[in-house]
Amino acid sequence: MAFTTSNGRTQTAIADINITPLVDVVLVLLIIFMVTAPVLQSGVDVSVPKTRTVKQITEERMVITINKDQRVFLGNDAININEIGAKLRQKIRDPRNQAVFVRADENVPFGAFATVMDAVKQSGITNVSIVTQPLEQNGSKR
Repeated sequence: MAFTTSNGRTQTAIADINITPLVDVVLVLLIIFMVTAPVLQSGVDVSVPKTRTVKQITEERMVITINKDQRVFLGNDAININEIGAKLRQKIRDPRNQAVFVRADENVPFGAFATVMDAVKQSGITNVSIVTQPLEQNGSKR
C-alpha cells in the first residue's frame, strides 16, 4: 500500500508483524511449564530408595504409592489396601501388557510393601516395576 506525503514523495506502509511480544510470551510459558512439570508428576511426597540401575518411565503409567505413614495411593487418590485389586481391574484395560509402578518410601516396612505387591499381582497384572532414584555418581553416598 503506497501513500503520498505532503511534499509529494511516495512512501510505502510497513506491513510486517512484530513477533517479539509473541516470542516473549512463548518463552515465559515454556519456563512456567518446565518449572511446574516435575511438580505435577505426583502429589504424594515419597522419599524413594536410591539404586544404581534406574529405568526411565516413558509411557503413561499407573502409579501406586506407599508414603511414610503406610497410606496407599492410586495416582493421587488415597485408597484402601483391600480395594487395590478391584480399582486396578476397573482402570486397566489390558492387565497382561500394561505396566504398574509401585513407589514406596524408603522407611516403609517390607510387610506393607509386600502386601501391596501381592494385591497388585492378585489383580492379574504381571508387569510391575519398582520406582527408585539413581545414586549420586560423585561418591558422596554409598
